[in-house]
Amino acid sequence: MATYTRSNAWNQGGTFDNENLLWYARGVGEMQSRELNDPNSWWFFAAIHGEYVGVANYPGWGSIPGPPQVPTSPVPSQGVKDQFWNQCQHQSWYFPPWHRGYLLALEAQVRAAVVRLGGPDCWALPYWNYFGPDDQFDMPPAFAQEELPGGEANPLFVTARFGPNGDGNIFIPIPPVSQACQNNDIYTGSSPVTPRPGYGGPQTGFWHGGGRSGNLESNPHNQVHVDVGGDNNVIWGLMSDPGLAALDPIFYLHHCNIDRMWAAWNAKGNSNPTDDAWLDGPAASGQREFVMPMPDGTTWVFTPSQVNSLSQLDYTYDDLSTVQAQPAERVLAQRLSRLGATPTDTAPGDAMANQDDSELVGAHDGALEIKSSGARATVRLDTNVRRKVSDSLRMASRKSLPDLVYLRLENVRGNRDAHKLTVYVNEQAAGTVATFGLRRASQKDGQHGGEGLTFELDITGIIDNLHLDESLDADSLDVKVMPSKAVPDDAEFTIGRVSVYREGQ
Repeated sequence: MATYTRSNAWNQGGTFDNENLLWYARGVGEMQSRELNDPNSWWFFAAIHGEYVGVANYPGWGSIPGPPQVPTSPVPSQGVKDQFWNQCQHQSWYFPPWHRGYLLALEAQVRAAVVRLGGPDCWALPYWNYFGPDDQFDMPPAFAQEELPGGEANPLFVTARFGPNGDGNIFIPIPPVSQACQNNDIYTGSSPVTPRPGYGGPQTGFWHGGGRSGNLESNPHNQVHVDVGGDNNVIWGLMSDPGLAALDPIFYLHHCNIDRMWAAWNAKGNSNPTDDAWLDGPAASGQREFVMPMPDGTTWVFTPSQVNSLSQLDYTYDDLSTVQAQPAERVLAQRLSRLGATPTDTAPGDAMANQDDSELVGAHDGALEIKSSGARATVRLDTNVRRKVSDSLRMASRKSLPDLVYLRLENVRGNRDAHKLTVYVNEQAAGTVATFGLRRASQKDGQHGGEGLTFELDITGIIDNLHLDESLDADSLDVKVMPSKAVPDDAEFTIGRVSVYREGQ
């Protein structure tokens, strides 16, 4: 039986009437009183995720407008930094398990601080379920107060937290933020080149950001980061940048909800990878290990296999309900009916095995610059491959499943993270993506050579519409990319290539 229960931060209205939030604030404050080189400090834990301690100007930690007042010294030894700092796993199938281990270690540190202050030894990290009823898309009010009930400064209050409109009003716009990822039925694509990154992300080694996000990471994770952080036209908020995000106490409540969603996804019968490369983590192949400092002075080295399920761990959630996904069979039946497929006697699911038959349908080569007015691309389609898609839709049946089609914005690069991009295909909305981590992923001297981020959107429904309208025979698709807000004149913001892939089933 679990020892600790993580509960909704919006209990008691999300105010300090919620004792769990009040003790969180006090525990955070105790950790913030410690020095940067103390493994039990708030600052050290933020640096585990990512840091800019030695950077001269913003986002350098010494340039952050307080609160919080972020220290840049004393710095731990290079060996300690190499062991612990800059570990976060993004755009990787390790994204869910690494962050689960990170939360476990942070929760243990805060709990130890709470107990030192005379608080309950059963304290557990709360979660912010922005999908909950009664305006829970708003940030819990306790994070917006400058003072605690006793009049002392509130450690949960952050200055560089600007919100989606840049006015300090922090809320999560729903939509485009959604729980659609909970409908996924695979954790990761069946090969590194498949257009579908799956729920948890593409297969990688140790991966500190850059490339393709899994669907859980893409939405809601990335979008919530950008919505909370935002910018004020001068600087961007802490939550908008992986090297700043873990300085904001709301970060951990957001990630607690992401972890809750992963647990709920598993509870619905979806499986995590059984590949040794995932279970044993990157250290098994000679790469960096996942390692956390614990409050008793020990070091915890963990692998995904140790955090694979809540049944292995010492905590649970008070509520694992998420959006009720339509059964895959019903979704398929509805699509086949819409495409005019003739009913057959084939049993449901007989033809549903993924053949991993992926192929480029077309692309717009050459970089596109994104300005406030957006960017537009004509994606030229290969005639033979387009015919394969058309034929699969025309001949759709349970014995011959129709293609899935994905649009990819490849190697998106830039120097600002606090943006969203909405994509349209032939004037039909394809979806929205967020640029969380873009700046770091674009740095040429970074871990992955500045490859930027790659975004994928399922445009199967749009292609079905074009087929039914008898307009899929054109030799191109019109793709428009619109930023959610004005792009500063000095911003660098480009898309390396726009491509479209088919995937047979």
